[in-house]
Amino acid sequence: MGIRSDNRRTASACGLRGSLILKMVPALLLSLIGLFGASPVIAATAAATPTAAVVMPDLTTSLYGVLAVIIFVLAYVFVIGEEFFLLRKSKPMIVAAGLIWLLTGLAYAVNGDTETAGPALQHNILEYAEMFLFLLAAMTFVTTLEERQVFGALRSWLIVRQFSLRQVYWITGALAFVLSPVADNLSTALLMGAVVLAVGNGNRQFVTVGSINIVIAANAGGAFSPFGDITTLMVWQEGLVPFAEFGRLFLPSLVNWLVPALLMYRVVEKAPPAADQHGKTRMRRGALAIIGIFLGTIVFSVLINSSLHLSPALGMMTGLGILKLYGYWLAKREPALRDTGHLSQHQAENIASMEYTQGDHTDVVRRFDIFHVVERASWDTLMFFYGVVLAVGGLAQLGYLSLASEHVYGTLGPTLANIAVGVLSAVIDNIPVMLAVLRMAPDMDMAQWLLVTLTAGVGGSLLSIGSAAGIALMGQAHGVYTFMSHLRWTWAIALGYALSVFCHLWISAT
Repeated sequence: MGIRSDNRRTASACGLRGSLILKMVPALLLSLIGLFGASPVIAATAAATPTAAVVMPDLTTSLYGVLAVIIFVLAYVFVIGEEFFLLRKSKPMIVAAGLIWLLTGLAYAVNGDTETAGPALQHNILEYAEMFLFLLAAMTFVTTLEERQVFGALRSWLIVRQFSLRQVYWITGALAFVLSPVADNLSTALLMGAVVLAVGNGNRQFVTVGSINIVIAANAGGAFSPFGDITTLMVWQEGLVPFAEFGRLFLPSLVNWLVPALLMYRVVEKAPPAADQHGKTRMRRGALAIIGIFLGTIVFSVLINSSLHLSPALGMMTGLGILKLYGYWLAKREPALRDTGHLSQHQAENIASMEYTQGDHTDVVRRFDIFHVVERASWDTLMFFYGVVLAVGGLAQLGYLSLASEHVYGTLGPTLANIAVGVLSAVIDNIPVMLAVLRMAPDMDMAQWLLVTLTAGVGGSLLSIGSAAGIALMGQAHGVYTFMSHLRWTWAIALGYALSVFCHLWISAT
């Protein structure tokens, strides 16, 4: 799902990203405290709670509120510096969420209200649960396709065709653009990045611009589909943008990718690819049927949401159940273990629990097990999302997001504020940024909600550290595709970003 905060980040960007973090922390902390303490507000709006508001004193300037902000900022420092600190991002956010809601409950209790915080917390947990079920089902489908070697077969097909470097440049970019609306942008980027590295072995310039092209295309492709990124999914499930309306972002997203792609294309050589050093990979049994089940699940989820107004999570979980039933049938038809080499019983048992492998002396196939696939879902991302939803919900309950909405959207106006959201997502992960916008609930029409969906989705392409796709490719093309090599083309990416915004505004005005 175009999920940018995936746990498969690489250590290659550690030092660079860590130094950036340390420089940003003091300014970020001071600016947040300054903003949140700037003016008094009545923190009774409680945007996240369905219960009636209770008039409360200003909690944004209270000790509880300030401590909650400090805890959130410190936790997010560890999130941004995941590779620098070698600490999974979900851990600090889960702790921060608990502490923030503890402070929220205390803040209300000392003011004589013990009834508001509890229902508000329950509402946030329910909202997360719906998103969790949807993402778990979607991740399981993508991971199953990976286990059935669908992506590996595609990569192998591209390599053996012996396309020229210029052809590979456009093919990988186009495939990243069309795959990311269904698969997550990280998996798409890693798949296409492997192709670029394989065919451009030794050609540093091609690998660099090819990697940048993939990052931009993967992020842009995920922006015009509710299934392409967590931010687009949040906007859809909130009911702010109907499924069909996302199609209006296709042309702006295409502009966002094509403009920098055309500018970078001129430096790609007309050279042949490197010699193929990879064997041919075939899709495993049942791959095509699983693709069909996945597409049917997406259609079913959209239909029940648009026609019956039922949660898309119901459709995704129903599809996951069908996948499990098909997995049961598939496991009965697939051999448990076939050994054509010289393996001991202990080795055979170990291999039976591993992915499909081939070596010089073995030909091993393990029986399909859907629960092994579920285990490989990005649990760090799912737990991180829990922490973000509850932490941001707690800050909203304390009144901070109402204050931020007043200062940002009230001062800049929706268009400039939404453009700034995209630029901010190049430095701070787009999930909490978009969630904060949803909690602010600014008064915007459909065109503006589509604009912030677009900018939050593609803004991360401005820097290599702005998206999970960029960070992953920095590790995959270690020492070749770097922060600085990406930064050299930021002007072209920024031009594409600006033109995509103008394109959307033009479409909305016609």
